[in-house]
Amino acid sequence: MQPATPLFAPGTRRPALPSLTGARWYAALAVFILHCVIFLPVYPFQRTEAFVTLHKAIPMQLGSLGVTFFFLLSGFIIYYSSRSDDTPLLFYRRRILKIFPTHWLSTLILMALVAVPFGRLITWLPEVLLVHTWNPQSTYLGALNVPAWSLCSEMLFYFSFPLLKPLVEKLRTNKQLLIAFASILVTLVVMHVCFYLLADGPKGIHNAFSVRILDTTTSPFYPANSDPSWFQREHIAYYPSYWLSYYFPLARFGEFWLGVLACKLVLSGWWRNTKIWWPALLLAASYAATWFVPINFKMSVLFLLPTALCIATLARRDVEGKTVFLGSKANVWLGNVSFAFYMVQYPVMVWVTRTFIGGKSYGWAGWLGFSVLAFVVSVVVSGLVYTYVDKPIMKNWARPKAGSKAPAQAQQPSAK
Repeated sequence: MQPATPLFAPGTRRPALPSLTGARWYAALAVFILHCVIFLPVYPFQRTEAFVTLHKAIPMQLGSLGVTFFFLLSGFIIYYSSRSDDTPLLFYRRRILKIFPTHWLSTLILMALVAVPFGRLITWLPEVLLVHTWNPQSTYLGALNVPAWSLCSEMLFYFSFPLLKPLVEKLRTNKQLLIAFASILVTLVVMHVCFYLLADGPKGIHNAFSVRILDTTTSPFYPANSDPSWFQREHIAYYPSYWLSYYFPLARFGEFWLGVLACKLVLSGWWRNTKIWWPALLLAASYAATWFVPINFKMSVLFLLPTALCIATLARRDVEGKTVFLGSKANVWLGNVSFAFYMVQYPVMVWVTRTFIGGKSYGWAGWLGFSVLAFVVSVVVSGLVYTYVDKPIMKNWARPKAGSKAPAQAQQPSAK
């Protein structure tokens, strides 16, 4: 294999990647659309055949695809924006300040809307500390702000990066990088096969994800996971294979490192493709294939290679100045607020349910209208959180003050 010319000379400031920032918004939007189906309890619409058809058209794997994109993108951007003279403590400081303030604020908003029993620590403390997906009962009982589950995996990724990055730096040839990439990919496939064969859970190819359907024609005042009865449960039934495949942080660990290796393949100059149509077509085909595989393979594994190819191609297009739609100012702004949007969407849906939906009856138009309302409010709130919480914190505290000997970081799109 012929060595490729690196994209940048050592020490060169790397350009921003606006397409990846913009693409992050559409991944968050996919999660939002799924959550509108799951968490907006509009009755009697939710008991109609129209809702069944909607849920078949917008299944769980739509949101799963968005999360898989987040995980690989995190690895790609974290490596792209890293510097050899950075320190682990500075890295951890930036990641903690990026994640926890927005996470805690969105959780506090939710706590103001629901009757959380503070005496039952399992219902809120594991989620606040972002450790709840390490235990299956905490994963479900402690899923206070539901989207926060993915941050448990992100925290594992971030903790591991300074420790394992030196191993990645030892991969000096494209052949070594490709072997490492393929090895992680194969390991993830084998792992999911083992989950399917050895862990209890559905073995068929049908979508085993169910929305809570109540025996009523009047809309409840709380979405699933936030009504008072939920917090009184002692045990939540779950499929072990589902928890292992989707929530368990170690099961998602390799996805971050696939993103890291994809980035290094781009930086090495080996990845030259700038035609986005064929990686996007491959990603669409992998999504279509989720209707024909068991639940363990619907969650992430089919998306891994196509997602890595799409991210690498978008990055290469940005470097070569071929950014068009995803890199527009509007998409970049939406991408910048996408983490806050991801985190506040469930509290906003709880607010919409309690304020407008609960105790009333609506059909298809009602569900659609409340989905649009939740979207608009989520965008506005996320814009405020990004502008007045995230940006000031990252500007004032994420990096050492002027005059410090600590290294300055290049301004790159963040993983969140």
